[in-house]
Amino acid sequence: MDFAFSEEQEELRRTVRAFLADTSPETETRRLMETPRGFDRALWRRMGTELGLQGLAVPEEYGGAGYGPVEVGVVMEELGRALTCAPFLSSAVLATTTLLRCDDEDARKRLLPGLASGELVGTLALTEGSPPGPDGLGGAPTRWDAEGIRLTARESAGSWLLTGHKMFVLDGAAADVVLTVARTGEGIGVFWVDGDAAGLTREPLPTMDPTRRQARLDYHDVPATRLRTRSGDGWGLVSEVLDRAAVALAAEQVGVASRALDMAVEYARVRQQFGRPIGSFQAVKHLLADVLLEVESARAAAHYALLAAENEDPELPAVASLAKAFCSDACLQATEQNIQVHGGIGFTWEHPAHLYLKRAKTSQLLFGDPTYHRELLAQRIGMDSGTNAVGGAV
Repeated sequence: MDFAFSEEQEELRRTVRAFLADTSPETETRRLMETPRGFDRALWRRMGTELGLQGLAVPEEYGGAGYGPVEVGVVMEELGRALTCAPFLSSAVLATTTLLRCDDEDARKRLLPGLASGELVGTLALTEGSPPGPDGLGGAPTRWDAEGIRLTARESAGSWLLTGHKMFVLDGAAADVVLTVARTGEGIGVFWVDGDAAGLTREPLPTMDPTRRQARLDYHDVPATRLRTRSGDGWGLVSEVLDRAAVALAAEQVGVASRALDMAVEYARVRQQFGRPIGSFQAVKHLLADVLLEVESARAAAHYALLAAENEDPELPAVASLAKAFCSDACLQATEQNIQVHGGIGFTWEHPAHLYLKRAKTSQLLFGDPTYHRELLAQRIGMDSGTNAVGGAV
């Protein structure tokens, strides 16, 4: 494997970073945090039409650029650095990957062009854990395995009807296309549901991270179209998507962590204490050196996982869990130490440090927390430690 990014990929990085510097500064992030949708539709379309970001991994025959997971990872890293409010993970990763890896050509032709151009927003509705009670406690933990699927799908007059609920659906309140995982009489299936379908109600959820929206979706005999999958194995498709989504999220976590480290280093250079910069003190030097080691190690893990996804490496499931577990911990450490270096000002609402910490914490739990992925890694390499498939609520 070639671990160096190509010049074309580095140019993509520079282009995306410059674009986000102009369109997604901290002031815009804070503005969008307070809006009902949580992102700017016009900017989303610009990302699709001017830069083609949503269609990077989409084949040219469906209106995309025909690239792969590495290019998507480059974009995810830059979106993490800028803390951009956009449904890229839900639409360009989860929904798009589901369609690309299913066996339904009709669904691809009908949905991928809109997702690639930014005209549509998609998402994948999977988990069904209960939300906390009024006291902030309780609620069933989120499961990321087939046993956690309780929403049912039944055939009626030649079509499918879905009944149940989904929790913590990324951008679920705004998505035009909701790919829903449901249980049929034969097993697990994946279904295409229109965002405005009859019987579907969507409720935004309050979450720790206001820059990434989640929602509860309730299904009351919602009409749906079942996606055809290879060998009819719906959960096999979902597992493939989750592995690739975990890799993309690991790349984003590297971006969040590297930006937090940059913020800490910049502040340590200018903040004076006892007549000299605090970065000259040994304790601060050691702290930042430890964070740098974690960030660069996370970058290597994420890049290796992106290459494994690009090359359809059979080791991808194990590599994806390894990258997700390591990058989650590294990202959380970097954002916590960034606040530590900033001291009192780092705890204030006005400083952006807390926004990066909140993204790090919620991303740590998304698709399963580090403990879950370490157990899953042990299982996947033949050292089964009894994983319970519970990855924590988000």
